[in-house]
Amino acid sequence: MLSGAGARRKIAHFWGRTIRFARDRRGVAAIEFAFLAPVLLGMYFVTMEISQAIETNKKVSRVASMVADLVTQRNSIAPAEIQAIMNIGSSTLQPYNRSVPKITVAELKIGALTAQQVTNGDKPPVTVVWSRKLDANGFGAGVGDGVAVGTNAALPGSLRIPNTSDAYLIRVQTELSYRPMITWAASGKEAAGLSAAFDSIAMSETYYLKARMSQRVDCPAC
Repeated sequence: MLSGAGARRKIAHFWGRTIRFARDRRGVAAIEFAFLAPVLLGMYFVTMEISQAIETNKKVSRVASMVADLVTQRNSIAPAEIQAIMNIGSSTLQPYNRSVPKITVAELKIGALTAQQVTNGDKPPVTVVWSRKLDANGFGAGVGDGVAVGTNAALPGSLRIPNTSDAYLIRVQTELSYRPMITWAASGKEAAGLSAAFDSIAMSETYYLKARMSQRVDCPAC
């Protein structure tokens, strides 16, 4: 058994070591970093992903305007030429390559109205003359709205101007299911990360432009 003096020395030694341990600050930085590192890394990846998504969304809009500009510079165009233009538009999205964009080009006919109909303020009918698309399934016939050629097509009211003669517009629609990098997995592998919560972000743009060289852009083989 320890004497009273020995016990007091043991207790004093124990408390002395405890106080020195509590005052030791040599490991504080490492502990703080262990707590802050996940937060800082999360903020970095979120900031990086947001900036990439904004830039990709800008490119989706740029693709629509660029394709419309190239198509409307022609008097007549062939399906192969439309495909080449849409391929150029698709490559504009690089280096983003985690999903394939869908690009649809269509010529819309704004029907003529009689003078009386124009006076009455009637809205002219809008129909699809021809349409081609490029998407993950390849190049083929089709329209962006899913309606058949010759049927009514949607058009903003500001562009649906009554006129006594037919008018034509080229409509380009671009769609992209943006897949964030943090949810993307290489082909053939299971998706990981936050894919269950953030699978994809839908991006789209619709652009209308009149023909530059003539009243319309003819596509006999479309």
